[in-house]
This record gives sequence, C-alpha cells and structure tokens, in this order.
Amino acid sequence: MAETEAPLGRREKRKQEIRARIEDAAYTLFQRQGIDETSIEQICVEADVARRTFYGHFPNKHALLGGLGISRLYGRMEPMLRELMANHLTTRARLEAMIDYIEASFAGMNDIDRQLIVTGPAALAQDRQKQQEIGNSAIESFRQLIAAGVEQGEVNTQFSPDILASMVVGTLNILTTSWALDDRFPVFAKLEEARVLFEHLICKATPQDP
Repeated sequence: MAETEAPLGRREKRKQEIRARIEDAAYTLFQRQGIDETSIEQICVEADVARRTFYGHFPNKHALLGGLGISRLYGRMEPMLRELMANHLTTRARLEAMIDYIEASFAGMNDIDRQLIVTGPAALAQDRQKQQEIGNSAIESFRQLIAAGVEQGEVNTQFSPDILASMVVGTLNILTTSWALDDRFPVFAKLEEARVLFEHLICKATPQDP
C-alpha cells in the first residue's frame, strides 16, 4: 500500500508547486501592470507554463483572482500561528505578536491587494464545502493556540477555546474586508482595539493589569 501512496504524494506536491508558481507570477504581473491589463498568456509566460497547464488549475482568470484572494486572506494564517507558537512562550505574547504581524502585513498592502481580498470570498460563493474547509482550518489553528494557553493556565475558562477562536477569526475577517472595501477604514486603530479585546477576553489578568 505504501508503494502506491508515495507517487500520489509526489504528484500532489508537484501540482501544488505549479499552482503556486502560477499565482506568484500573476501577483507579480498584477502589481507591475494592473489586473485588467494582465492576460492569461502573459501569466503563462511569466510562470513558464503552457496554457493547458494554466487551465488545468484555473478555469479562467476570475478563478485565479479568487484563488489569490483566498491566499491573501487565509494562506498566511497557519504558518503565522506556527511561528507564534514556536517563538513566543505565553498566550499573551502570542496574541501581541499576532497583531504586530497583521499590522505589518497591512502596511505592505496596496490597491491590488484590496481587489484580490474582495474577490476571494466571491469566488467561494458557489463552493460551500471549500468555504467550510477554509473556515474550519482557520478556527482550528486559533483553537490550538488558545487550548495551549488553557493547558498553561493562562486563558480564561469562562468561554470555550472554540468560541474564542471563532471570535478572533470573525473579528479579523470583518476588519480585513472593511479595509478592502474602503481605503478610508481606520484598520490600524481597529486592530489596536482588537488587541485589547483579545487579551481581555482570552487571557487571565496578571498582577500588573488594572
């Protein structure tokens, strides 16, 4: 059985690598010349893939935009949380570092990123299963962070890790979408409010707290 699973694993890895290459090439071109001005042919040249390879991953340009939007919204979440868990010892420090990371990410985004973030959820509108998979994955990542804090005795147990994780994901999603839809939205001020909210609801009070 193991002999038949290994090649399948390699093929899937290769497929993911090619998909990532197409997305990276498209994002580079979008930033350089704009979304409307970028053609599928140009993306194929930049990614060094044939058109049939492109269409094997994305049925059209709109689907590619949706994939990039989802990557901008959710693709960095799990790696970010793994890094937080590895580099910070307490729940409070992990939450602080998370907000710092998100603020730094927003500082580096522009109008192209806004367009992609808005497109992402729309691309999932007809794929309820994918919506559920992405939502569950995001919540599970935060649930693990909060559950680790419970084990360390740092987290309020008035609320379950599941509901706290849902609160974090929901808040961050709303702030991100609001920023994407309106460039006047004060996202950094709202993230600072979220920083206080998360620590207040999730972390137990310390002797230094008022």
